[in-house]
Amino acid sequence: MDIVFIEKLRIDTVIGIYDWERQIRQTVQLDLEMAHDNTAPAATDSIDDALDYKAVSKRLIAFVEASDFGLVETLAERCAEIVRHEFNVPWLRLKLRKPGAVRGSKAVGVQIERGTRPA
Repeated sequence: MDIVFIEKLRIDTVIGIYDWERQIRQTVQLDLEMAHDNTAPAATDSIDDALDYKAVSKRLIAFVEASDFGLVETLAERCAEIVRHEFNVPWLRLKLRKPGAVRGSKAVGVQIERGTRPA
């Protein structure tokens, strides 16, 4: 199985359950690992055969910037659905961090895996 990845994609959004969080934008950070067979793009050297990480990033940036969720769990699930369905990704691992959310920690968040991991 081949993996296409995006690390530390930082996006500002409204996220949180507290009243004060609903009034500000906070930065979340996404890490993605996405299953994709890279033999075709390696053979053709064509972006048309590749999982375009720039297109994935742009789509997630647009979605997250416009979103307004209370929980990081909900935001992570919606991002995973977008990647799997719009980019035909059979399996992904997504880590969503919310830096500075808990005093004394660098970040908090969730990591999810969705789909069937190819062999």
